[in-house]
Amino acid sequence: MSARILVIDDIEANLRLLEAKLTAEYFDVITAADGETALSMARTASPDIILLDVMMPGLSGFEVCRRLKDDQATQHIPVVLVTALDGRADRLAGLEAGADEFLTKPIDEAMLLARVRGLTRLKMAVDELRLREASGQRIGVIANSAARLAGAGVGGRVLILDDNARQAEKIASELQAEQRLVIEQTADLAHAAARADMDLVIVNLDSAEFDGLRVVAALRSDEATRHLPILVVLDTDQRQKLVKAIELGANDILARPIDPLELSARVRTQIRHKRYGDLLRDNLDHSFELAVTDQLTGLHNRRFMLQKLGALVARAAMGGEPMALLMVDLDHFKLVNDRFGHDVGDAVLTQFARHMSTHVRAMDIACRAGGEEFVVLMPNTGLEDAHQIADRLRIYLAGEPYALGEGLERLAVTVSIGVAATLGASDQMDAVLKRADLALYEAKAAGRNQVISKAA
Repeated sequence: MSARILVIDDIEANLRLLEAKLTAEYFDVITAADGETALSMARTASPDIILLDVMMPGLSGFEVCRRLKDDQATQHIPVVLVTALDGRADRLAGLEAGADEFLTKPIDEAMLLARVRGLTRLKMAVDELRLREASGQRIGVIANSAARLAGAGVGGRVLILDDNARQAEKIASELQAEQRLVIEQTADLAHAAARADMDLVIVNLDSAEFDGLRVVAALRSDEATRHLPILVVLDTDQRQKLVKAIELGANDILARPIDPLELSARVRTQIRHKRYGDLLRDNLDHSFELAVTDQLTGLHNRRFMLQKLGALVARAAMGGEPMALLMVDLDHFKLVNDRFGHDVGDAVLTQFARHMSTHVRAMDIACRAGGEEFVVLMPNTGLEDAHQIADRLRIYLAGEPYALGEGLERLAVTVSIGVAATLGASDQMDAVLKRADLALYEAKAAGRNQVISKAA
């Protein structure tokens, strides 16, 4: 795993030492000797991680970190504060400034590489989501960016897995004013609870009843909990277990004896990260939905229809079950727009789509092809059955008058339907569409409000 790392320190020897260690592990290392330069490089060089010294002339590491986290262009970049300071006040100041972790000088090389690799995994996952979100914005399916790592990080659902009841209660008592808590003492119950919409899991790695490292690995391998932040609790002298926890995917470490303020700060940070990732994923899911949904009617759009139709025709051509297609067109719909206006016309289309989609089979796929033309894809259906279903649909739709608005009459609308089905191994999607289109044309030419099938 490679990554670009920005190292910031005003002491040349420290810069070169970190640069040498990281370069030897095949990381791309860039350096800065002061805070202002670092802020500029963070915006222009797009590092994956920032290692930031605290004690610098001019801007301190705390101030640089605060500015990085306040800037939308850099707020998503993990920041590790590197310092000779190991006091409680300094750790809290760094966490409140938005730092993701502390490393204390002299730096333990194994811990450095473990933290860098763990944070690199997190950064790459976030980058992928941000890239997809940006693509959605460019094509216009995402209106507003989700890229704000904001919020207080409170009100989260926090699961505490700890067989030490006294320690679990202490953690809970410190967090209960800000978070919603669940305490479990066994790994199986905790894993089940973690799958139920949690924002953070706190795991005691020194449990006598379960293997905390195995719990971390299980949470990371389960798709339902893969993105769930994990905060592990252990003694700082357990170096091997600490490094292994990070390698397995733990997001943060809380050392015993537990400092209440540090606990709260780390929990808030992890919940903010979780909500940021969730927001990006939700926005991405929404963009996919918009990409295949007709915004007026809520049915699948033409893009989705063509993709699904192609797959169904290909499956039928390879010896699978046949599929049929209904091409449905509202009769004389132009007169509705001309007489009542396009707002009323849109209302009719919306009601029509609802009626049609609720009166086809559960397996069928209703789509809006464009204008007043709709398509129903019918998997595992031959031409004769499709014709019968289409005629029942036509009769139902003709008997459903449409409400045009306050004080307006109710309007009856009929439909013409063209039906086609796959013919075998030589059939193609375009040919199925053409047969359905010709059948629809014949239905309209023959007087409308009828169903015509095209066998070939």
